[in-house]
Amino acid sequence: MSDKIEMLKKALEKDPNNPLGLYGLAMEYFKEGDYENAIVYLKKYLSLHDDEGAGYRTLAQCYVNLGDIENAIESYQRGIEAAAKYNHPTMVSEFQQEIETLKSML
Repeated sequence: MSDKIEMLKKALEKDPNNPLGLYGLAMEYFKEGDYENAIVYLKKYLSLHDDEGAGYRTLAQCYVNLGDIENAIESYQRGIEAAAKYNHPTMVSEFQQEIETLKSML
């Protein structure tokens, strides 16, 4: 386990609902290829914070890496809603393309 992960876990002990800490920890797990733990912290982050779409992209990528295409599609769909809410049309288009690619894998 990396020093960054240890540091972020200690910070979250003091403030377990800190969105930056949750997102940061999820991203560190993602970088290490620990997609299961990344999903845990991304889900908690997304339940507490109004994300603009990037968190859903990473969540979807975790599911893709684990072979869970259905949950990846669902995550991209939720990301489309968030990106549209925050007026990120390029992200909406990107997520729509990803969904079409994933549907062809089912």
